Amino acid sequence: MDSRYRFAVDDDQAGERLDVFLSALFPERSRSYIQKLISSGMVLCGREDTESTGTPYKQVSKAGTVIKDGEIYEISIPEDIAIDVKPENIPLEILYEDDDLLIVNKPKGMVVHPAPGHYSGTLVNAVLNYCPDSLSGIGGVLRPGVVHRIDKDTTGSVMICKNDRAHRSISDLLSRHEIDRVYHALVIGRMPEESGDIIAPIGRSPSDRKKMAVVREGQGKPAETHWKLIRYFPNDQISYVTCTLESGRTHQIRVHMSSIGHPVLGDEIYGGKSRKFTHLQGQCLHAMRLGFVHPITEERIEVDAPLPEYFSHLLVILS
Repeated sequence: MDSRYRFAVDDDQAGERLDVFLSALFPERSRSYIQKLISSGMVLCGREDTESTGTPYKQVSKAGTVIKDGEIYEISIPEDIAIDVKPENIPLEILYEDDDLLIVNKPKGMVVHPAPGHYSGTLVNAVLNYCPDSLSGIGGVLRPGVVHRIDKDTTGSVMICKNDRAHRSISDLLSRHEIDRVYHALVIGRMPEESGDIIAPIGRSPSDRKKMAVVREGQGKPAETHWKLIRYFPNDQISYVTCTLESGRTHQIRVHMSSIGHPVLGDEIYGGKSRKFTHLQGQCLHAMRLGFVHPITEERIEVDAPLPEYFSHLLVILS
């Protein structure tokens, strides 16, 4: 059950960022945690006369909102759940490994780290069994070693950090966009050109807080995707493309491709549902390549994850 708290802004606090204001009131919570609550719609804003006038509190979704004197903010904090993440003997397809890093080919249907509804059978459970004594702790008890993630129904390369030094270095490379991340996807329709760029901010959908969407400037985070056509299958009107990320927003490729009218095949959330291909169990999206300069050895590393069987089989059918 969520706990709700209300706080009034006084003159001394006016002008602060909302996330700074709330973080000071909950020192035991990280600022990133507070920011996630804000972006998830867990913070409402009203004024001193809101209840007496019957005016509803309004949802606030931007962590950088400047607070004003006389405003009242209501924040809902989910109840903490004590979770014991246990190692599980789940097979892993290892693509690369050294003393600092582990790259695995994640199968479809596997969640990267424990979360509500998925406290077992995750990649973290499998990695804890594979290398229990060599995982970075920066991600916390639920995300040991996890420096990035891909969706449950997206397959392909996921990197795990074995120590904190590697974790900090890889996080830095990600923040500077110095890790090449190339995805393969089947999308609906014929692409208008051989290649293109999608540069559009992504944020929570105003109509459905569980979904992401392309939003107006200032309402989301910058996002950039570069796509390139590999092949078009005219009989089924399906395009086979690569997508290279310059940023790593939640559902980025799925949202961006849908926004230009070419949703990922099988993605029922963002418009890729197909009457013909009804057995896909999620989007046809595969994290093919990770390329980067190793933060410790300074060697260039490029790892390709083989396409999953369902994806390769579908290419044969389309051909």
